[in-house]
Amino acid sequence: MTQATRLSIFPLPGALLFPGMHLPLHIFEPRYRAMVSDAMARDRRIGMIQPLTMPATVEERSALYDIGCVGKIAEVEALDDGRYNLVLEGVALFRVLRELDVTTPFRQIEAELLPVRADETLSLGRRSSLEQESRRFADAQGYAVDWDAVGRLDDESLVNGIAQIAPFDAAAKQALLEASDIESRAELIIQLMQFFGRHDGDERVTLQ
Repeated sequence: MTQATRLSIFPLPGALLFPGMHLPLHIFEPRYRAMVSDAMARDRRIGMIQPLTMPATVEERSALYDIGCVGKIAEVEALDDGRYNLVLEGVALFRVLRELDVTTPFRQIEAELLPVRADETLSLGRRSSLEQESRRFADAQGYAVDWDAVGRLDDESLVNGIAQIAPFDAAAKQALLEASDIESRAELIIQLMQFFGRHDGDERVTLQ
């Protein structure tokens, strides 16, 4: 059964968080410093979500994608000037139900927490294809990868880890976040890497 909850949100294009993964953040804007202070005083949760468009001004509230990820503050460093260095740990995906009318400088929503799929696994063929395509992709981009360590990752950590750090555009990464299961997410990663390989002059994969 799904659960509705109130979340403070950090709309940030291109910086997605996936369940089980970690996302380092440097918080310097006053409104988001206030958000971190509030989260630390309550439940340490922040909703990471992408805006559909970049706002023209700081005051403008851009529309949001429907799906984001709840992050729990796993590490926090409070700097002398009021800034924070954080590490968020992905807990669960959420769907935006409505934005709340609040007096806080940061935005808050009512969200539906989506069920967490326990112990998802890939088929052997999909795992093999993903590792093979990842090697080709990394070699083409000049990335140094510890493949022995990669081979020891469980399927979910492998798929979500690639989805979070891969240099795809915001829409492509959102599609990965919204994939129904890790098998579908792995297949989409493979397709995006193959597409990227045919467009070596581009810096990012663009999903139209």
